[in-house]
Amino acid sequence: MGNSTTATGSSASADATATGVAPRTTGHSKKARQAPKSTSSGSRASGSGHAERVFLVQTAFAELGGSAHGPGEIAEFTGLDDSVVYRILQSGIYQRIFERVDRGLYRLRTSAAQLAFTALDHRLDGATSQTVLRELRTATDGGLAFLYMVAPFSGAQRQCVDMAVGDSDLAELGMTPRDVLSVTRSLRTGASGRTILAYLPEVLQQRVLAEPVPEQAGPGVYRDNEALAESLAEVRDLGHALGYEECMAGWNSCAAPIMWDGSIMGAVLLLKLKSVMPVAPDGVIEATKEAAAELSRYGAARPSADQA
Repeated sequence: MGNSTTATGSSASADATATGVAPRTTGHSKKARQAPKSTSSGSRASGSGHAERVFLVQTAFAELGGSAHGPGEIAEFTGLDDSVVYRILQSGIYQRIFERVDRGLYRLRTSAAQLAFTALDHRLDGATSQTVLRELRTATDGGLAFLYMVAPFSGAQRQCVDMAVGDSDLAELGMTPRDVLSVTRSLRTGASGRTILAYLPEVLQQRVLAEPVPEQAGPGVYRDNEALAESLAEVRDLGHALGYEECMAGWNSCAAPIMWDGSIMGAVLLLKLKSVMPVAPDGVIEATKEAAAELSRYGAARPSADQA
């Protein structure tokens, strides 16, 4: 998990094929995300056009960030008329999608999160992740394999949900429970944290960049935000990140993203002692990316014919 630069010498297109992750760039302009303004202000939208406008309003809450927004702000962001946005918000209140939190301000209800949990249900089970992580451990000559997922209730953070470490334990790794709750949950530290951060919306990236570096972070952690932002672009270009003593002194790492339906869900992390792996070889990088790609395929799997 260390101050890393992602490995060079691999083309972005080849890595995108291997991981199923297409490179993307940051700094999308607001206009690029806006829908065309309604041509008939005040007229009632119908059919798929109305549905698209509802989805645009819902998406705006996620893209804008923050806790609450007014109809005018949403209208400017989406390109919709103020009156159209207002009607969608009012209808959404009765449908338990939005809630009014202050005069003229709205936010998504927690029912939106319930929809997300339902969508994620049955995507991945513990037996599957254990199999993939153990295969990664074998393929990397005893590397320590971890599965990190985006934490659902703690903002832009990560959480370790599975691991394949053989007879090792956290004490052997030099990690205390405090380290687990502070250093490893931050998305600005470690190869897995930066891998997840690289694919989050820009508004969430900025929130993480504004956070302080965890006090217990390793000597290789990125302390300069400009360098950290540049590393995120490399992660997207190459489809993986290399870490050099970012979270803990003496440990290097490699991580690759897990993507479901085009959204970042987590990362696979391969950890080895610096004395054993001063630089991650191509075999470790490819094995880590294949493990992440396998978990991405499980997450994006569609029901088979006999299940439909």
